[in-house]
Amino acid sequence: MSYLQVHFWPGGTEEQYQAMIKVLHPEGLPKGQRAHISGPADGGYLISVLWDSKEQSEAFMQNTLVPALPVKGGFAGNPEEHVAQVAHYDTI
Repeated sequence: MSYLQVHFWPGGTEEQYQAMIKVLHPEGLPKGQRAHISGPADGGYLISVLWDSKEQSEAFMQNTLVPALPVKGGFAGNPEEHVAQVAHYDTI
């Protein structure tokens, strides 16, 4: 079942996002990541990621994200996070 993660970094900037993505996605989306949508939001930076499964999300977090931290010039601290098993997924 697909898995949605939404992260918000208060005070986050486009420059910090670019520093992070350069390290975490050097060759494009990681295995199992179906969509990656991001942009500046009121008061910070918002990232939404759609995974094929919760297990793939957890593997990325443990094997790629955590070992890479901290990323020079990237987001500081932990984001506000919301997750959900996807019940509905429609595209145009």
